[in-house]
Amino acid sequence: MLEVPETVRRKAAVSGAGGWLAGLPDLVTGLAAEWGLEVGRPYQDATEAYVARVKLADGTPAVLKLLVPRPDQARNEITVLRLAGGQGCVRLLRDDPARDALLLERLGPSMYDLGLPVGQRHALLCDAASRVWRPAPGCGLPTGADKGRWLIGAITRSWEELGRPCAERTVEHAIAAAHRRIAGHDDARAVLVHGDVHQWNALRAPGTDGFALVDPDGLLADAEYDLGILMREDPVELMAGDPYDRARWLAARTGREAGRIWDWGVVERVSTGLIATAVGLQPVGRQMLAAADTISRLN
Repeated sequence: MLEVPETVRRKAAVSGAGGWLAGLPDLVTGLAAEWGLEVGRPYQDATEAYVARVKLADGTPAVLKLLVPRPDQARNEITVLRLAGGQGCVRLLRDDPARDALLLERLGPSMYDLGLPVGQRHALLCDAASRVWRPAPGCGLPTGADKGRWLIGAITRSWEELGRPCAERTVEHAIAAAHRRIAGHDDARAVLVHGDVHQWNALRAPGTDGFALVDPDGLLADAEYDLGILMREDPVELMAGDPYDRARWLAARTGREAGRIWDWGVVERVSTGLIATAVGLQPVGRQMLAAADTISRLN
């Protein structure tokens, strides 16, 4: 019997993907035969996909990832990994977008598992993200403006549904920042971005001291979007001093614009704080929204 983590089962149920879940054993068996895989244990911390350790026919360790079906998710992830070509991201070995299936190189432990301090993490995450950034016109990924509009809708909707867990001023502050980034989108300036750069998505690259990013969302946007993710993370440490200092540091590290980094951080902090609240991921949800409330009062 195929062992599927409970979180993945719940994700499939919420997504209306019961048929996918029922057919998962046959899907794994079929891909193993087609791709010459020996399938091992699944990763229990997976949330959006069935992810299992596998070996190729020549014994090379790899990872089989089967995404819970969602429109364009597999296609976008595959597009990012193909374009990155192993630079900053995990290497894509094989894919089947029609079956939401990816075969990936096997990486080492995550930054979270290694317990790296905040400053070191941020430096390494900047380095990994910057290797992904490159022009990719016409690749079919959503733009930063598309993501900004989506975030406005998601924030407005979830804030009401959750009983307004942060101040109305905070939501207005985030929406204003999103509108600035929508208006500031420039196709000529946009680059390929990962879209979810944080310590759980950064794994040790084999044979190096560096890290490779996994689970890309994929956008054509300001490079500053990826750095805005780092602005939302570690909210307690962020608020221990002047929060804008982190935006300045990230800008200096990467040669990007602190104001754009700040705006994306404002939006992502509220959006992710609401998502974390909705799924019971605490105390981080409360911490992000508390930081967002304080920042909105200062601006």
